[in-house]
Amino acid sequence: MKKFTQRIDKEKLLLAIAAPVLAVVAALVVTALVILATGKNPMPAFDDMLSYGSASDSQVYILNKATTYYLAGIAVAVGFRMNLFNIGVDGQYRIAAFLAAVIGGAVSLPGIVAIPLMILAAMVTGALWAAIAGVLKVTRGVSEVISTIMLNAIATAIIAYLLQPERLGQLDQAGTLVSTKPLPHSSWFFHIDNGDAGQIWGFVVIAVLVGLAYWFVLGRTRFGFDLRAVGQSESAAAASGANVKKMIVTSMIISGAVAGLVGLPTLLNDSHQFDNSFPLGLGFTGIAVALLGRNHPVGVALAALVWGYLERTTGHFEVIGYDKEILGVIQGVIVLCVVIAYEVVRRYGLKRQQQRVGAELAAQAAKKQEVTA
Repeated sequence: MKKFTQRIDKEKLLLAIAAPVLAVVAALVVTALVILATGKNPMPAFDDMLSYGSASDSQVYILNKATTYYLAGIAVAVGFRMNLFNIGVDGQYRIAAFLAAVIGGAVSLPGIVAIPLMILAAMVTGALWAAIAGVLKVTRGVSEVISTIMLNAIATAIIAYLLQPERLGQLDQAGTLVSTKPLPHSSWFFHIDNGDAGQIWGFVVIAVLVGLAYWFVLGRTRFGFDLRAVGQSESAAAASGANVKKMIVTSMIISGAVAGLVGLPTLLNDSHQFDNSFPLGLGFTGIAVALLGRNHPVGVALAALVWGYLERTTGHFEVIGYDKEILGVIQGVIVLCVVIAYEVVRRYGLKRQQQRVGAELAAQAAKKQEVTA
């Protein structure tokens, strides 16, 4: 135990803790000032967030939302580790969920076959959709930001075209909602019943497995090393033998495959069909979650839980007399504070490291002079 504690760099550990603490404190201060600017007292709002967020039904809601946000965050994080900005997660998960819903509603198979088939179809669809941007980048030099934004629009148009009663959609009995054919009950994903608090989506298990795979592949394999190396310096990675173009396309494919899973918790555990009310903007939430979590699987998980907590508790603000738009303000402030806090801590840590190296070099030079004297 003593040897283990000696190996820990205490200053590095303190800096790692200081960044999120500084970000949270700054976000709370700025949020309090914003609420004060509206003429309200922020303390009752914070008290309500704590009490309402700790309720059992709120905890189930937060966990279910965090499952989706975590998958979106990991999808974005894969690109970030490669220095790629996959802003097309939104289009990738929507077209993947749409195709999975069409397949699930069309086939008559046992759930043990139908569910893996839908998951595989969603991952392949997301991977192929993201691969378009990767291929365009390595063959034509098209920025992945521009291509994925365009692909988002194309995916939306394709879904709107196909989700029609005369094509792959159907009207509900009331004649007011167009959706894909509902999934048979055997194709619903399992859930964990939590009594009056609600049901925990079973897809959280898949999210955990994705996180473990992300951690292992990026941190314990040669492929993960090459991916991170290319993200830090393409020229250095190429000199070490990595195929940069292949890594770019592969990273986009993996990112798209994970993005294909983002809509499945909602599809398999909640709506059981794809319609015009299917969640929008989860890909952009994933960008914020990945930034908050610093692309680390545990950090992304905590960020997803924080995001779900904020959505749940601030959505209750209107009931107690606060403006509901505060949610957007808080989310934006948190992301901004995290980015600034980590950059401040990074620069301070770099300065301390330089000072330490300088002091060690000065001590070695002084010792050398004493020996020669």
